[in-house]
Amino acid sequence: MTLSFTARWRDELPATYTALLPTPLKNARLIWYNDKLAQQLAIPASLFDATNGAGVWGGETLLPGMSPVAQVYSGHQFGVWAGQLGDGRGILLGEQLLADGSTLDWHLKGAGLTPYSRMGDGRAVLRSTIRESLASEAMHYLGIPTTRALSIVTSDTPVQRETQETGAMLMRLAQSHMRFGHFEHFYYRREPAKVQQLADFAIRHYWPQWQDAPEKYDLWFEEVAARTGRLIAEWQTVGFCARRYEYG
Repeated sequence: MTLSFTARWRDELPATYTALLPTPLKNARLIWYNDKLAQQLAIPASLFDATNGAGVWGGETLLPGMSPVAQVYSGHQFGVWAGQLGDGRGILLGEQLLADGSTLDWHLKGAGLTPYSRMGDGRAVLRSTIRESLASEAMHYLGIPTTRALSIVTSDTPVQRETQETGAMLMRLAQSHMRFGHFEHFYYRREPAKVQQLADFAIRHYWPQWQDAPEKYDLWFEEVAARTGRLIAEWQTVGFCARRYEYG
């Protein structure tokens, strides 16, 4: 079965990203993939063949239909306005079209420098990619909405943190990478038309049943607020307390 990808974000929201390719790691190699999730998404086993190198999992190749972008957003951190942020080390490769008509974002974390990296190096380390994979899968099986981990690539690229660590990449899947920070970015830039474009995009693709409703923005806002409150409550039921919810 051939995977199909679309680029709705890139096509419809041109002010929200920079188009660029991932920067591959040195001697990258696939060390883990989520076999059960891959089967559910009808991803061909051949894509995980280690003899083909790291492939799409390491940003070395793209699948047909992918149009990679780094997103820009702004927001608060620790209760303080932090200004422009953005994808400093992640790239949205594309949106997979699923059999039921929905989509799933493929987002490569640790994909290299972007215009939004600020003082960062654009990289992720093996330790943190393993931790994120374990946490996201645990959240999923606890019934809490979450991103999903599809693959981990390791490499010979050294990455300096408190000590020297191993550079890695994580393929992260989500229903959407739209953030509160996208709206904050254009709100604080006093560009209300672009704020409305974001809201229209969200309603058109994720709540199409409200697209023609006179009160569609009210319905959408109430739904987002309710879902966000419920999600944070579910995090706390399993002992998690984030330091920031503002832009993610």
